[in-house]
Formats: sequence, C-alpha cells, structure tokens
Amino acid sequence: MAAPSPAARPLWSSRLGFVLAAAGSAVGLGNIWKFPYIAGQNGGGAFVLVYLLCIAVVGLPIMMAELMIGRHTRKDAIGAFVALEPHRRGWHVPGWISISAAFLISSYYSVVAGWTLDYVYRALTNSFSGQSATVIEGLFGALLQDGTRQTLWHLLFMLLCLGVVIGGIQKGIERWNKILMPLLFGLLTLLFINGLLSPGAGQALEFLFRPDFAKLTPGSVLEALGHSFFTLSLGMAAMITYGSYLNRGENLFIVSLRVAFLDTLIALMAGIAIFAVVFGVGLEAAAGPGLIFKTIPVVFSQIHGGPLLAVLFFLLLAFAALTSNISLLEAQVAYLIDERGWPRRRATLGVAALAFAVGIPTALSYNVLADWKLIGERPFFDSADLIASNYLLPIAGLLIALYVGWFWRGNEEKEELVAGGSGWVYPLWHWLIRTVSPLAVAVVLYYKAEEAGLWRWLAGLFGPLGPSS
Repeated sequence: MAAPSPAARPLWSSRLGFVLAAAGSAVGLGNIWKFPYIAGQNGGGAFVLVYLLCIAVVGLPIMMAELMIGRHTRKDAIGAFVALEPHRRGWHVPGWISISAAFLISSYYSVVAGWTLDYVYRALTNSFSGQSATVIEGLFGALLQDGTRQTLWHLLFMLLCLGVVIGGIQKGIERWNKILMPLLFGLLTLLFINGLLSPGAGQALEFLFRPDFAKLTPGSVLEALGHSFFTLSLGMAAMITYGSYLNRGENLFIVSLRVAFLDTLIALMAGIAIFAVVFGVGLEAAAGPGLIFKTIPVVFSQIHGGPLLAVLFFLLLAFAALTSNISLLEAQVAYLIDERGWPRRRATLGVAALAFAVGIPTALSYNVLADWKLIGERPFFDSADLIASNYLLPIAGLLIALYVGWFWRGNEEKEELVAGGSGWVYPLWHWLIRTVSPLAVAVVLYYKAEEAGLWRWLAGLFGPLGPSS
C-alpha cells in the first residue's frame, strides 16, 4: 500500500490547537512530579535560575529544529530523515533512535500513569483521611507489590490514549487537548491558589525564587541541563511528528516560545503549589521521588479540605500523563501510516497493543519479576528508563542538533524560519544549534553515562576510559 502524499497530510486546524497539543506533549509527569523534587534536592532558587537559562539556550533551539524538520518534510521522524537524506543512510539513525525512545517510554510511562489513576481512585474513596503517615506512605509500596493492580491500571490508561489517538489529528488529538489542557491548567490554578493561601506560601516562594548559589553544585547544573532538555519532549519523535502537521505560515520561533513558556509556567506553578503545602505542615522539600506518592498524600490527610485537594491533584497528574503519552503514541502511529501505509485505526491498535505488552514487565518489576535484573542489577523498569532517558533521548537530541546546525544542506532551515516571519532570529538560533546546544547535550550524555557506570563497564572490557577509570 502506498504511503499518503505530504500534500494530503492532515494539519492542525488552528495555532491554538497546535500549541495546546505541543504543550500537552511537553507538560507531563516531569513537570508536576520530577521538577518539584529535583528542585528540592538541588537547593531551590539557584537551580530554578539555571534551569530557565538552559531552557532558553538548549531546549528551545532544539525544539525549533525538530519542528522545522517535521514541517519541512511533512513526515514522521524516520521518514523525515529519509526524505532529507535519501542517499546518506547514516543520517536516518536519529529518526530510528527517536522512534525507539518514543516506543520504550510510552510502554513504561503508561504504567507510571496508572499509578496516578490508582491514586485518583484512592483520593475519591477518601483513603488518606484518618490514616497515619506510616500507613499512607505504605500504600505506594503496596501498589508496587501488586502486579495485577498495576497491570489493570496500565491497561485502562493505554485504552484512554488509544481512544484519543485513533480519532486522528483534528478530531482526536487536537480536540482532546483543547479539553484536557484547560482542565489541567484549571486544576493547577486551584491548587496554586490554595498554595498561596497556605501558611507555607512565603517559604515556598523564597525557596524557589531566591537564589542561593552556595547550594548549587556541578551536579545541580547538570540536572538542570538534562531536565531542560527532557521536559520539552525532545529526542522522542513527538515534536518532529507534531511539526509535520503544522501550517507553513506559522512562526516557528513564536509557537516554540509559547510551548516552552507554558511548560515552564506549569512546572513553576506546580512547584509553588506543592512546596507551599509541604512547608505548611513542617515537612522537608528534598523528599526525592517519593514526594508525590508518599509525602503529598500525607500532607493532604493533615490539612483542611485535604480530600478534595487530593482528588484535584491526582487528576492533574493523570491529565498531564495522558497528554504526554498521546504524543508518544502518535509519533509511532505516524511512522506506520507514512512509511508502511497502514490505516490509522490499524496503526493505533497495533502500537497501543505492543506498548501495553512491553509495559507489563514494568508493572511486574517490583513483584513477580523482582529477581529479574538487567543492566547493573537494575530491574526491568529501571533498566528501560536508563536506556531511554540516559542514552536514547540525549543521543537523538545531539544528532538532531548536529545535523540541523552543520549538515542540513542548502538554506532550507533558514527558509522555514523566514516563512513564518521569524527570520530575524536565525543568526542567534543558528549559533546556538551549532555550538551551545550540541555541546550541552553532549555533556549531559557523557555524565549520564558516568552516573550509570557505563565508563566503568567499558573500562573493564577495553581498558581505561572515561572520567572514573
């Protein structure tokens, strides 16, 4: 079956539809779960300042590059590089890595999103009220030990994603993002206002916005740099795919800026909302990954209006996870439609079914398959996340930055910016994408590999390599 022509490709019906969909892709559990706890672990205000700088000089230029590739070729992530480089097959690699990352992340992300659905149910049934902190914190451990429960929530979440993506670009993804993103922002606003009215509001604002550079370490800078890249859904085929549905006349710089702004705003609002209530009951900011599923439920069990706030908070998490995973599924579905000629229904069902199946070992990682260790004695979930986050995403981002900055022949990238009326930003963007962005991602990749022990492993095979040899 022949692939559809670029001319027949569906497009976003409006700029708002694209911005909400792209922001929905970027705004995920990383904003509401990861950003608050890594800010807490890395000293607050100074970390936030470095993070904002990294968004501007690393994340935004690479986002523009990915949207540019997608819009120029009107193809999925793999097809885009095939179209750009039909005779230089080495440059097809970034597309394959991006799609691989999208697939792997969508499989385990769905399981984590299932945890949020479980906590929505617990909040609706008022499971936190009247319980001790020890009992509430133990609920998360009990969930991890229950493989069947995790698998069922994983299935439900994947079915929700399938139901959106199968509807197509305008009637599925765009329509639902126009519903989900305002709901997400509305829920966050309610929680944000509640935070500002809580006793810990002043302490939260000071913690997040008053830089104390004495608390900033080289590790903190690397964490900010890495998160600024990953939070925008870069290196996972989503922005290339969404860019392929974007109208030619849209200003790539402005729409990218809007997406980055919404993504950052939501992360900061979530940080204020969370730290205000945490500080208000005298708990610590540096609670780590357990902040959301252990500390926050304890907080809601102790404050006035806690049961309602718990429902709103975990619904917020679920909506954020849904809009992100939709984009990951769409990136894979677009490949099957564009390159394999599959109809959307068949492609969506196939991708969702396979992602669900590969996600099952994640749901069983801390129970039935607890003894199954893969990379460095890590269980399946941790190994899959290590491969995707530490290697696939930064490698794809690095190659995309290098390609657009140094190897894209002709002036096509400049023409894409000029077409939307943002040609004036080309010199600065081109300098960033050629130098600062790839160098920054390379540094993140190098130290992520060091953190994961890759250099030590290679040293054992080939002799001294890397910083720890």
